[in-house]
Amino acid sequence: MYNWDRIRAIIYWKYNCIYLEDGEGILVEKVRGSLLLIGGAEDKEGEKKILKRFASLVREKDSYLLILTSAASQAGQVGREYREIFQELGIEDVKILDIDSRVEAMSPENAGLLGKAGGIFFTGGDQLRITSNFGGTRAYAALKEAYEGGTVVAGTSAGASAVSTIMIVGGEGEDSPRLNSVRLAAGLGLLEGVVIDQHFAQRGRMNRLLFAVAYNPQILGIGIDEDTAVEFQEETSFLVHGSRTVTVIDGRGISHSNISELEGEQALALLNVKLHVLPAGYAYNLNTGKVIIP
Repeated sequence: MYNWDRIRAIIYWKYNCIYLEDGEGILVEKVRGSLLLIGGAEDKEGEKKILKRFASLVREKDSYLLILTSAASQAGQVGREYREIFQELGIEDVKILDIDSRVEAMSPENAGLLGKAGGIFFTGGDQLRITSNFGGTRAYAALKEAYEGGTVVAGTSAGASAVSTIMIVGGEGEDSPRLNSVRLAAGLGLLEGVVIDQHFAQRGRMNRLLFAVAYNPQILGIGIDEDTAVEFQEETSFLVHGSRTVTVIDGRGISHSNISELEGEQALALLNVKLHVLPAGYAYNLNTGKVIIP
C-alpha cells in the first residue's frame, strides 16, 4: 500500500508530457520521438549502418521523411543524394525542404510539412544557417511540436550541433585550450543540458569541447567522431552506433577552474574532469552519469 503521507501524486498533461511528483522529486516521462545525432561523414556507400538505423525508426512512423538542407551551401545536390539513399533503404516517400530565409521559415506550408513528417533529417553545412533562419518562426514551432509529439529527428555534422540549447559554432580546437578555443551560440533547444561537437577526433576538437564545458560545468560535453552517432530516447540516455567513438566530458565534479580569470593568451586550468570514450554498443545515462557496458 502507498504511503500517501510521503507521496503526493500530481498528474497532469502539458506539452504532451506527464509529470509525476512525489516526495523524492519530480519524474518526467516525455512523449517524444528518437533523436539520432551523427558526427558527420557517415557511411553512405557500404553497409550504411547509421542511416539504416534512422530509416528503420522512420518507417515505424508510417509517414514521410523530410530532408532539411538549410545548413548546406549546395542544398539541391545534398538533398538529392540523401533522398536516393533513404529510398534505397526502404522509405518510399522522401521530401526535400530547403528553408534558406526567415520568410520561408514563416510559411504555413513549410511549417505544415514539418508538422506532419514521420522523420526529419538535418544535413551538414553551417549550423548558424539553421538557427538564424528557424529561431522564433512557424517552422521552429512546428519542428519542436513534431519532435515532442514523437517525430524521429536526426542531424549530421552541423545538423547534430544545432539541436542542443547551446551549440558550438567555431573555435581553434587544435591548440591548447585558451579564450579563443570555442565560440558558442544558442541552438534549437530540442536537447537540453548538453553541448555537441562533431568530426570530433578527426579534427582535434577535444580542447574546444573542454572549454565549452568549463564555461558551464552543468552542461555535458559530447564529442561525436565521424561515421558515429548517438541515439537519444526520452532524453535520459543515449546509445552509441557506428565505427568510431563518442567522447563524454562530465564537468560536474570539477574542483578548480581559472576560466573566469583568463586574459589574453593564458591557458585554461581545469581539475577533476571526468572523461569517457565510448564505442558502438555502449550507452550513457545523462541523469546518473553512469556508463552502461554491453
